Amino acid sequence: MKSKFLLLFLSSAVLFSCSKDPNELLKHINGYWEIQEVTLSDGTKKEYTYNDTVEYIEISDNTTGFRTKLKPNLEGTYTTSTDKEGVSVKISNDSLHLIYSTPYSEWKETVLNANETELLIVNANKDMYLYKRYEPINMNASAQKN
Repeated sequence: MKSKFLLLFLSSAVLFSCSKDPNELLKHINGYWEIQEVTLSDGTKKEYTYNDTVEYIEISDNTTGFRTKLKPNLEGTYTTSTDKEGVSVKISNDSLHLIYSTPYSEWKETVLNANETELLIVNANKDMYLYKRYEPINMNASAQKN
């Protein structure tokens, strides 16, 4: 039953995403993203209540860019991973695809939804990743309120 519900949900999500303009979705990709939830193809969900890293995605010319992991600290700065994944953007069949490449691998994800606060993508295994826009903790603002 769970897999039937997931299949119906994925089908609805794909159909719903097809009605969205991929160029509009692309406008929201750049920035800092924190993983919120993963739904595996078998329906298993994993929620992330705490993340010690965030993803930074930058598409510079609407066709290429990179993704990297960052570790935020309390001063509002980041420790950057030396690993960067190259990203190229492809729009086909009214869908927005992000194609990643490293020296070791290449893979594709499809953007189902992207807006100011959320990013929903699905990979080739039909695993869905829900990200929320990362909001850094501002310790100075907290100290000024007290």
